[in-house]
Formats: sequence, C-alpha cells, structure tokens
Amino acid sequence: MKHVIILLDGMADYPIPDLYGKTPLGYANTPNMDRMFQKGTGGMVKNVPDSLAPGSAVANLSVLGYNPEKYFTGRSPIEAASMGVSLKDTDIAARCNLVTLSDEPVYEDKTLIDYCSDEISTQEAKVLIEALNKEMNMEGMLFYPGISYRRLFVWSNGPSDMLLTPPHDITGKNINNRLPSHPVALEVMKKSHEILKKHPVNMARLEKGLNPANSAWFWGAGKKTVLPNFESKYGKKGAVISAVDLVQGIGVCADMAVIKVEGATGNFHTNYQGKAQACIQALKDGYDFVFVHIEAPDECGHRNEMMNKVRSIELIDEKIIGPVISELEGYDDYKIMALADHPTPLSLRTHTRDAVPFVIYQKGDVGNNQTNFTEETASKTGIFYEKGTLLADAFMK
Repeated sequence: MKHVIILLDGMADYPIPDLYGKTPLGYANTPNMDRMFQKGTGGMVKNVPDSLAPGSAVANLSVLGYNPEKYFTGRSPIEAASMGVSLKDTDIAARCNLVTLSDEPVYEDKTLIDYCSDEISTQEAKVLIEALNKEMNMEGMLFYPGISYRRLFVWSNGPSDMLLTPPHDITGKNINNRLPSHPVALEVMKKSHEILKKHPVNMARLEKGLNPANSAWFWGAGKKTVLPNFESKYGKKGAVISAVDLVQGIGVCADMAVIKVEGATGNFHTNYQGKAQACIQALKDGYDFVFVHIEAPDECGHRNEMMNKVRSIELIDEKIIGPVISELEGYDDYKIMALADHPTPLSLRTHTRDAVPFVIYQKGDVGNNQTNFTEETASKTGIFYEKGTLLADAFMK
C-alpha cells in the first residue's frame, strides 16, 4: 500500500471578518480536499504538546510519528543535518535569520522590522554570511549558508541554556526584552549589524526599495538530533519533499530519502507542480511513503498576507493534491492525508499550539459526508487525536 502525507504548513487559522467570518481554509476553493473529507474521514489533531513551544520542528516530528518530547533537541540541529553540517555532541547549533532592524543608534533600542529581509535571495544571503565569517573570524564559531534568509550558526562547546526569541514572533516590536540571554551571543549579533548595515549587498537592496538584511538573529538552538530509522519504525521506504532545511533535516535524521525540487522556495512563489511531479516519481521509483511539505501558508501567515494564504491553499489543492490522487488511483491500494502541522493565524503572525484539521482518504472509501473540509467541520466529526504521533500510527497501519 502507498501512503502519502501532504503537509500544508501553518494552514490552520481563526475566522476572519474580511473573509466573511471564515478561515483561509474555509474561504479557499479546495475541491480535492473536500472530496477526501466527504468520502473519507477527518478530524482534529494536536501536534504540539503543551510542554513545548509551538513550531514546525516539534509539529512535523509529531506528524511523522516521532514523539517531540523525546526526540526534539532544538530546531537548528535538524536544519544542520539537512545542510550536511556534522555536529559534535558538544556543539550548539542555532538558526540564524538575516533580519531587518530599524535605524536607532543603540542596538537594544531597535525594532525588528522584517524577520526575513523581504525574503532575501539565497545568493545575496550567501555573500553576507561569507562576509560575517571573514570579518568576525571567531574561534569555535561559524556561520553556514542555507536557503534565503535561513542560515545556521554553530558554536563549539556553546551554552545549552540560552534563552532565544524567534524573530517572527516579534515583528514590529522593540527587541530590548527579546535579546539573547547569553552575552556572547548578543555581542555576535551586535557585531554582525556593524558589518552588514554597510555591506554593498544591502546598499544595493536599499536602492531597490528592499529591506536590508542588516543583522544576524539567533533562535532555535540545540544539540545534535538522533531519530530512529523510519523504515524500521513503519516498514515503509520513505521520502521527504520540502524546500526548507528543517523538514529535509528530519528526513536525513530518519534515514529517509530527501528529494529536492528545482524552483521550490519555501514561500508563496514556489514550484507547486514540481513538488507534485516529484511525489509521483517517488511512488514510481518504489517509495511506499512520501511526505510532501509546503511552507507557503505558514509564510503568508507570518507576513499577514491574507489573500496569498487563501491562494496558497488553493494552489496546493489544485496543483499537488489533485494530481497526486490521480496518480495514486493507478495503485491497488493507497492512503493519503492532508493536514496542517500547527496554526499560523494571520491575526497573530506566529505559531500557536491549537489542534489542527486533518483529512484521510483511502482508495474505495465511500462516505456520505456532504460538508467541505474546514477547521469547523473537522472539529464537528468528534474525531480527535490528543497527540500527533497517535494519528501517525493510525495512518501508517
């Protein structure tokens, strides 16, 4: 049997007055997920335990059947695995966003304007990261390039108890009470600002009317992540398709194949069709399980882009879910599930740990549900999984 999960990152939301009291999912035109819900089963699942901060690392581990309370050691060590950065047991890895800070002369007085510097290009960001490594030349500390604004910072024998704030949680807010608790980490961020604010890449961005990537910002730190082998766990040869290092890193840690798609960006303007075709090819190549992750709804939630969030959900339904189901119909049996990992409400512009809707269709299901797939209709089914790992186990059986 073939198993496919389509993960719409951050899709779940709250009712919005400008959408006639509907959520983006409820407002969007999603005929494929609606048919899955009408013929199959659906409900709600809580992927983020109360003991952990809501985030994609925790939630996606749950969706794939790994208890985050046991296996989550920090977001960045997972991203390091994707980037091919080998961590020692004593290393601390931290996500390093290239952010836009306001112009106040004192660093602590600044406001975080943009957590992703207008989604700076990967090539521009690489140049800036190389400049930081060259000019700062810090023993036991190194920056690594990634995708767009998503970078990595590795600190040999670094502290494991730093308090760090995700930058997307404080967009538009003063940074004074959200700075790293460790003085060395704060000093590195301050030095990065002095280097980056005058860099030619940022001067060129300002001339184009784009936000400059004028500071490093650390968050999501932790130690090396180790996961059990996915195929040994579920008896399925698995593959992961995602544009972001975080989800690719989970695949690497679980010994799954990581399939990269040209033009997949991790934002609204991504290669939806390419991801669908990569999933279809993976099934043809003998993979029994394919996990397709799309970051777009989450990014739209963080940026408060209401209609882009609606449209991203529609594009995933049309260009990924529809073609994948059509391909799956050619197999003797299959299961497909679509769900969010966590909500990223437009009104909050950050993650919450609320339960999210899921829908599962297995070939031959003939349910007679007449409603469309939304947060409200999923909750009314009465089906609720208090842990994402329980849903994963049930789906993979």
